[in-house]
Amino acid sequence: MRSHEIEYRIMGNDIQVLEVELDQNETVIAEAGAMVYMEDGITFETKMGDGSEPDQGFMGKLFSAGSRLITGESLFMTHFSHRGRNLKSRVGFSAPYPGTIMPVDLSQIPNGLIVQKDGFLAAALGTKINVHFNKRIGAGFFGGEGFILQRLTGDGLAFVHAGGTIIEKRLNNETLRVDTGCVVAFESGIDFDIQRAGGLKSMIFGGEGLLLASLSGSGRVWLQSMPVKKLIEALMPRGQNANKEGGLLSSFLE
Repeated sequence: MRSHEIEYRIMGNDIQVLEVELDQNETVIAEAGAMVYMEDGITFETKMGDGSEPDQGFMGKLFSAGSRLITGESLFMTHFSHRGRNLKSRVGFSAPYPGTIMPVDLSQIPNGLIVQKDGFLAAALGTKINVHFNKRIGAGFFGGEGFILQRLTGDGLAFVHAGGTIIEKRLNNETLRVDTGCVVAFESGIDFDIQRAGGLKSMIFGGEGLLLASLSGSGRVWLQSMPVKKLIEALMPRGQNANKEGGLLSSFLE
């Protein structure tokens, strides 16, 4: 199934909104709860699976949707279609936490894009979203970080969300070591593994965590500067910024 040819614009800076413009009978699929607004003529329907294979039957749809549960996502996806009389109509989406929305033309990535399990936001109908299991042993042993991913394939537009700023790196038979939560997506020519951060002293006192993600090979890698886990930890009352706030308050009172 060829993907629908949708148009879009991304609005905002720190907390972005994706607006998708649909011609009559065009459809965009999105994660449940991502919709912010929709104009007159847009209808939506919750379905099992991504709709990329409409003739696969109930069991096929159930298996496809069930694989999403493994990644921690909802069993259902929402399909937004333009069924009105206007030539064009728009629907807006936002991610569940502050960050950046990245458009991806999947026709330029023939082998598909591997995305962290909470990175997918929306895509043109026809995009196939499958669970992807990392074959590297380290990724399976250490808490599942980077072990269960999603693979996006198709010939249309997809949109990935990341926390903070997105950094694109291009590897040419090289290795890049990254904080485990900072990996957003990578091309299929990249091997992703989880490894020990270093010696015992560095692991305990280094402040960088016990493990690092190792990305090796040739292809593009996309990173995020503020994964949601770090954001939550920073905002917690006893998080790493608690003493900073207390210091500022003490200075003000003095």
